[in-house]
Amino acid sequence: MLTPHQVPVLQQIREPFLTKKGISLYLKREDLIHPWISGNKWRKLKYNLLEAKNRGYEQLLTFGGSYSNHIYASAAAAHESGLESIGIIRGEETLPLNSTLQFAKDNGMKLHYISRSKYRDKKELWLIDNLRKQFGEFYLIPEGGSNALAVKGCAEIKTDINVPYDVISSPVGTGGTLAGLIASHDNKVCVLGFSALKGDGFLEQEVKELINDYPKKSQWSIDYRYHFGGYAKIKPELIAFMHSFHSTHQVVLDPIYTSKMMYGLYDMIRSDEFIPGTTIIALHTGGLQGINGMEERHGIKLPK
Repeated sequence: MLTPHQVPVLQQIREPFLTKKGISLYLKREDLIHPWISGNKWRKLKYNLLEAKNRGYEQLLTFGGSYSNHIYASAAAAHESGLESIGIIRGEETLPLNSTLQFAKDNGMKLHYISRSKYRDKKELWLIDNLRKQFGEFYLIPEGGSNALAVKGCAEIKTDINVPYDVISSPVGTGGTLAGLIASHDNKVCVLGFSALKGDGFLEQEVKELINDYPKKSQWSIDYRYHFGGYAKIKPELIAFMHSFHSTHQVVLDPIYTSKMMYGLYDMIRSDEFIPGTTIIALHTGGLQGINGMEERHGIKLPK
């Protein structure tokens, strides 16, 4: 079973505009839970790795892009748990490997590349069967790690929050973290997701399927206004926000998920979308390894 290296702390974010608006904002530092399996990845993988071991699997297989936080964390988690790992990577191999894939390889992950068109079939049984013929039996973890056991792990995020709160927010990629929050709260708390992907309304069905077995659920919604152009896209105003936030609070935000959520929360608070007296918990879901990839691809400098 995965062991956390540190219990996440709750850090109050202090800004003059928050005081003026009457809002209390805390950042739950899930990024500190483990140096390589950080944030929501640790939560999602915890019970999946335990299940794989209990069922006698010797290797796991999962999917991701060439800069994937999930690939990075899965390789480290498998290595720490004594399992072999296989990463099905979207697109063609590019050498030398980027820092994400090199880390995965260094942790024993076998990298297997498939075309983008075939990658779109990652949930199809024929593709999974072909992979089993090629690699032998494996424990399958979906792209992003979101499944029922991931929801179970993410439902534990609330257990060490020691202040009363009205809203809890999380970035959303594949929906597993948000589903865990919804499943673990009653309707006295609003669960608010911030989509890192461009679009409108498409993630709700994914989340509904993940929480289908949970009878009691909180009120929840997903905000699509702060994707900054889509997944792994970034704009100058987001870069400036990341630098300002780091300078003020000494916290590094990742450029794909948590930075967009925090930008969105700041904007919503300034626009009076929360009533005075509201206490908000925001999750720092980790993923800081992705900073190197964003700098490589976009030629930018981000806080580290």
